[in-house]
Amino acid sequence: MIRFLLAILPAFIFTADPSFSQTKTIKDVVIANGQMPNIARDKSGAIHLVFGKGDSIMYASSKNGTSFSSPTLVAILPALFASSMRGPQIAANDFGITITACTHTGNIFSYTKQSPGSWSKAKRVNEVDEMAKEALMALSGDGMNLYAVWLGVKKPKGQNVYGAKSVDGGKTWNRNTLVYASPDSSVCECCKPSVVVNGNNVYVMFRNWLHGSRDLYIINSTNVGESFEHAKKLGEGTWKLNACPMDGGGIALNKNGNPTTVWRREGKIYASAPGAPEKELGEGKGCSIETVNDKEVYAWGENGNVVFMDTKGVKRNIGKGSLPLVKALNKNKVLCIWQDENQIHGSVVEL
Repeated sequence: MIRFLLAILPAFIFTADPSFSQTKTIKDVVIANGQMPNIARDKSGAIHLVFGKGDSIMYASSKNGTSFSSPTLVAILPALFASSMRGPQIAANDFGITITACTHTGNIFSYTKQSPGSWSKAKRVNEVDEMAKEALMALSGDGMNLYAVWLGVKKPKGQNVYGAKSVDGGKTWNRNTLVYASPDSSVCECCKPSVVVNGNNVYVMFRNWLHGSRDLYIINSTNVGESFEHAKKLGEGTWKLNACPMDGGGIALNKNGNPTTVWRREGKIYASAPGAPEKELGEGKGCSIETVNDKEVYAWGENGNVVFMDTKGVKRNIGKGSLPLVKALNKNKVLCIWQDENQIHGSVVEL
């Protein structure tokens, strides 16, 4: 088996921005050729990676985040969408590993890992044919539950946020549920939603479109998506914009199971908890968040580089690329995965 070592190699960097680390950056290593990576961590601490390569859904795993198995084929899905923040999603729960993927025609399919190198046949998630034509979706799992969300076409036009749960690891999916419908005809049409599951609680974050503003909102369910409470705006500022920014942000849970978020407004990255004022982190787009020792770490793209911000607020430029994702390995290390052109990169960052 080919192993891809993500070496932690110290190097000196020099920058005029005092908020960036002046001591070292982390060298990145190419894991595979492909696009739109997504990662999940199971209860044992293993990392699971999915990405697209043409019409192929590809999978790799790591026991510790520092080396990955050679990628293997999950399935060939004709017209697989794996670009522009649209790509396969992956989640872990008590049943194991589940992947969802969407086609250009707007149908979402799920695959369940059965054994090493073996995956179930595709199971369609959306009930209405070609409902998810924007292919913007997310997936999360906890305990016995999985929850998938996506932007779905509504009539006569526009997008709503829809969801569906599975209680058997993605082998079957319950009825599709309307998570949120904007009173102003549509949510933001081209921004990826986010979801995180904690027991029976499901938190969905999405970019809304109300009164001409493209702001991030969060909505909660306490019964695994059977019903949702009222959506709440994140942050105090607003973004008046007659266009879609194509940037959805990220969500994570603190040690108490409460959500904390990161997102973009105009050219800046902000972080906030629901009901709290936002704090500015820096400039960029395509951001993600993770909690480590009940403190947040962040990553985003800025001028063609991947920026990582640690729990002390120190920034590190860790490689060329965009759309980074962060996942805690333990109390001292975080795995960052991103893409650059048609390659999947990764680095383990020491806190």
